[in-house]
Amino acid sequence: MEPLNYLESFLQSAEGGGFSEAARRLGLTPAAVSKNVARLEARLGVRLFQRSTRRLTLTEAGERLLQQARGPLAELQGAIADVSSDAEPAGILKVGMAHAVGRIYLVPLLAEFVRRYPRVIPDWRFDNRTVDLIGEGYDVAIGGGIELAPGVVAREVGRPRVLVCAAPDYMKGKTMPKHPADLATLEGIARRSAETGRLRGYVLRNRAGQEASTEFRAIATFDDPEAMAQAACLGLGVVLLPGPHAAPYLESGALVRLLPDWHAEVGALSIYYSSKKGLPAKTRVFVDFIIEQFKATGFADRLDRL
Repeated sequence: MEPLNYLESFLQSAEGGGFSEAARRLGLTPAAVSKNVARLEARLGVRLFQRSTRRLTLTEAGERLLQQARGPLAELQGAIADVSSDAEPAGILKVGMAHAVGRIYLVPLLAEFVRRYPRVIPDWRFDNRTVDLIGEGYDVAIGGGIELAPGVVAREVGRPRVLVCAAPDYMKGKTMPKHPADLATLEGIARRSAETGRLRGYVLRNRAGQEASTEFRAIATFDDPEAMAQAACLGLGVVLLPGPHAAPYLESGALVRLLPDWHAEVGALSIYYSSKKGLPAKTRVFVDFIIEQFKATGFADRLDRL
């Protein structure tokens, strides 16, 4: 198993930016991690890092190894974990999630998860993009409206809708819109996709099945819905927000919902993981824990009430 340990030390050093961070993640000393990487370099006959007193920098060979080994190592670790499926969940759990969804809904669950599974070390990555579970070595990702890649399955936790919102102060003295076409008289904050760079447009639907596009005078463009929500709270204009982002502000009264009979569909919010049989115990317990907690807190019902 030594070569696997060497490779894990390399991957964690590359992702963590140094031997000290890798040592913290792996439960080793920095010296042990450094020796493992040096042994791997000796076996391969190439230098994987350029070392300085301040930081590590991947060499070209190191970059190639990082890209090629990350996914297969995760698969191999999963297979080994499957053989010992009754073992206590343990290891680094790499999870991808959007910024606000992670901060608002997942971080509050972390203390209980760590209490239940003290040998699992959460490594959470906050990013408003669709991650490549297999290629980037993620154990789990949480997101909405994601097209499933081969080898990936999803468990739905809720069906958010995009809602039209504004601050009460912004709407003071203005006529409340009765139809999406009325938004054309208002200012607003547009959203740009962080993945494609394109402006996002939404088609609103009502309970009668009617559809209408949304147009307003954009005074700013953001690529982060949480920033859009905060800007709207300052009275800068209307915003179209996914339900999980809008919920705290609507419930506190910082924002009000406009056109309450209209919304846009964006697909299910789900927890994603590899479809391979025999998930590692750390992944299995995390997925079950999130499903359990979201049910207990009525997450899906909360979105339906908005």
